[in-house]
Amino acid sequence: MTDQTPPATPSEQSPSESSPQRPVVAFLGTGTMGAPMARNVAAAGLETRVWNRTAAKAEPLADVATVCGGVAEAVDGADVVVTMLYDADSVAATMEEARGSLAPDAVWVQQSTVGVEGSDRLAALATDLGVAYLDAPVLGTKEPAEKGALVVLASGPEELRERVAPVLDAVGSRTTWVGPVGAGSRLKLAANAWVLSVVQGVADSLTLARELGVDPRAFLDAVSGGALDAPYVQLKGAAMLDGEHDASFALSGGVKDAGLILDAARDAGVDLSLVPGLHDRMRAADQAGYGDLDLSATYLLGLGGPDRPQA
Repeated sequence: MTDQTPPATPSEQSPSESSPQRPVVAFLGTGTMGAPMARNVAAAGLETRVWNRTAAKAEPLADVATVCGGVAEAVDGADVVVTMLYDADSVAATMEEARGSLAPDAVWVQQSTVGVEGSDRLAALATDLGVAYLDAPVLGTKEPAEKGALVVLASGPEELRERVAPVLDAVGSRTTWVGPVGAGSRLKLAANAWVLSVVQGVADSLTLARELGVDPRAFLDAVSGGALDAPYVQLKGAAMLDGEHDASFALSGGVKDAGLILDAARDAGVDLSLVPGLHDRMRAADQAGYGDLDLSATYLLGLGGPDRPQA
């Protein structure tokens, strides 16, 4: 919120306070990504309600938003309903709880990473619920989410763009409209295939340099500033070498996303060369106990485990 007035509860919201320019927003899911996104929506001056299945994760937002005890309470009268949850199953279960409480003209903006089958399933659920639907996953991790600098891959009906613009503008630095419903989730899989490839590629190069007797930091220095460099290379490489693996993009989420990529590729008849190996490697790191850490923790496998000193 932009002032010190306590957030209005759903029952206190009057119709005159809502407009296409200032929609009332219900944010369902306040985890690593959802919490900063909801905070940015509130900071943009939009009345924001938040809900999370683990209520303690929503409580820190009480200074800027109305923390709701249930999904039905959160969506009652909301103009825009945003879902930012772990997977398609959790999104579907949550929206089933909204059944019968959604406003007739509400727009559901689905921003979780759910894959092709999941996106299609949720679009069908939206039809069943009688709610307008946008498939709009985001590119970026925790820090861009906190800065409102995500890239939104939006897909859906043209006539919904103006209605959701204040929300998408609040969470992202740029919104790319990529086609009909489902195109956003499909593009997100292509983007995440690249992200996972970069992270594992950096981990492999650092490991190889170290085992060949070269200071692995020399690899980061060698590519720095050149055509082979990228901000993500330096960011994740430094995290690996410094042993800083606080989750910006949890490794367990990477395992889930790699599985979604492989499912989509199989259904499309595409033979991917790298992702099967990436999936196996990250799954091994997850099973080794690193799932709650950042994607960069895949490097720990090359060290033989956390007890081996890091180079």
